[in-house]
Amino acid sequence: MSKQTLSFQTEVAQLLHLVTHSLYSNKEIFLRELISNASDACDKLRFEALNDPALYEDAPNLEIRVSFDPEAKTLTITDNGIGMSAQEAIEHLGTIAKSGTKEFMNRLSGDQKQDAQLIGQFGVGFYSGFIVADQITVESRRAGLPPEQGVRWTSRGTGDFEIEPIMRAQRGTSVILHLRDDAQEYLNGWKLKSIISKYSDHIALPILMEKEEWQDGAPIDPNDEKAGHHPGRMVKTGEWETVNQASALWTRPKKDVTDEQHLEFYKAISHDFDNPLAWTHNRVEGSTEYIQLLYIPAKAPFDLWNRDKKGGVKLYVKRVFIMDDAEALLPSYLRFVKGVIDSADLPLNVSRELLQESRDVRAIREGNTRRILSLLEDLARHDTHAPDAELSPEDKAKEGRYSQFYAEFGAVLKEGLGEDFAHRERIAGLLRFASTQSDAVSVSLADYKARMKEGQEAIYYITADSLSAAKNSPQLEIFKKKGIEVLLMTDRVDEWALSYLTEFDGTPLQSVAKGAADLGKLQDEAEKKAAEETAEAFKPVLAKLKEALKDEVEDVRVSTRLVDSPACLVVQEGGMSTQMARLLKQAGQKVPEVKPVLEVNPEHPLVKKLDGSVHFHDLAHILFDQALLAEGGLPEDPAAYVRRVNALLV
Repeated sequence: MSKQTLSFQTEVAQLLHLVTHSLYSNKEIFLRELISNASDACDKLRFEALNDPALYEDAPNLEIRVSFDPEAKTLTITDNGIGMSAQEAIEHLGTIAKSGTKEFMNRLSGDQKQDAQLIGQFGVGFYSGFIVADQITVESRRAGLPPEQGVRWTSRGTGDFEIEPIMRAQRGTSVILHLRDDAQEYLNGWKLKSIISKYSDHIALPILMEKEEWQDGAPIDPNDEKAGHHPGRMVKTGEWETVNQASALWTRPKKDVTDEQHLEFYKAISHDFDNPLAWTHNRVEGSTEYIQLLYIPAKAPFDLWNRDKKGGVKLYVKRVFIMDDAEALLPSYLRFVKGVIDSADLPLNVSRELLQESRDVRAIREGNTRRILSLLEDLARHDTHAPDAELSPEDKAKEGRYSQFYAEFGAVLKEGLGEDFAHRERIAGLLRFASTQSDAVSVSLADYKARMKEGQEAIYYITADSLSAAKNSPQLEIFKKKGIEVLLMTDRVDEWALSYLTEFDGTPLQSVAKGAADLGKLQDEAEKKAAEETAEAFKPVLAKLKEALKDEVEDVRVSTRLVDSPACLVVQEGGMSTQMARLLKQAGQKVPEVKPVLEVNPEHPLVKKLDGSVHFHDLAHILFDQALLAEGGLPEDPAAYVRRVNALLV
């Protein structure tokens, strides 16, 4: 291969433009990203060498070296990891080799903090070097290739890069940053060590820097002591020293890891710029031995609902990195959890397929699930306190955190009702809803049960597209009249999830939009008798309504739930709601025909007007279409609805 100049992928060119205009608000992050990449390269070598030990060549000890040259104004990060071939350098450094690139570029907004988080999440932290450098040179050789197949990649961060073959005896990669004039502060050993200590102390590999010692300046005039000395300076000794702890953070005793170290480790593995809400660090012993270090983020990632996105934690086996996003170690509804699992029992050559079948993995998954649910329950317990409560600093720090978590991840947690039968009750206890007594999404099922009316036999709820649609639904009228609380559910996942939760703590859950509005002991005998008599007297009108609307409804009946509205739509007990049918259609799913039941209020003037009206057919359709509109649907023929209303208005 001869020297050649190639153009960056369009998205990379756009990305570099943002980076070179100070995308990161905190410039020193670049060193964390490059050291993290170097550590990943060493992890990959260690993994590939399990099957081919010859890849270690004559250097079995993996390490990262950081050096600087004030005269050349360069900072170099070198690893002896897997390295790159010429083709890999083109692919890895010239393109964003990850799915969703277009979506990634669309999400770049110019908000420094938010965009920096995206870059980390997409694994393109290498380009952060251009924050401080006006040119980057990468020299590399892939483990196993001969020295003459080394490669040099050079770019000034504009539209193209150069690539050429070089002789390189050492395997691995050197990233040489030619620092800009405004980044000369990074040519200082003390500054670099402090950054490494802050961001990369958890890296399990030794990070080496040359030792420096103070050297006094020479006399200005050897013959005149009073003439003074030239300024002293730090001089490199030629020896290398380890500047990080070089032990994996999760393997250290829990008591030896500070909160600050946890925060930085979380940011390093998650590429998140926000602190986590909470974490749990445990060594599990028994039939399966493993270490778990799991974090709950404060903010949902932008791709939380991307079906192609793999969620999961990093898997290590006896401190050897095996894979990112080991989704088999956590259920899907906990896919937002970040962290590390280090197993003592799994084989080093474990694959994703083997993970699905392993008994040890099932035990780890169960242990992780229980631990996260316990952590969430603890946050929920301490979410709010009485104003005059005496709290420990730890409990005070937990105030409001569960509400923050639920606002970001509550809808995902609900998926667990359908996915995790073993923990369904615990998940149900963690759910929060708005209600007719509280617009805030803060009411738990336990709270609701505690204030149920005497004689109330069910937990009542309604699903809708929005909070206002739920609050103003005509199906709530009888419940409001009698002061019965109803839970208001507005997440798209609610109706699907609630189909798996038929009761809570022995009390059935009942949708107010399904079946008859049977209030049981809350409805006295006189009310029941009056309703039966009205229904009997209204039978002829019901029969005519049913005939007029036979193509739209399954049945027409007198309502016991309406007070002020003329009509509403409900479905039979156990049937699919019209809202659920709409959502499935919007998602492109085939939906069986759903015919609702029309309930009418015989006391309403519009319904009374039906009997004997020459406009019976039009009024019947207006009643149906208005009931459909009230629950967030649209008439099948909006123009016909408008014509009917206009005809009656004039």
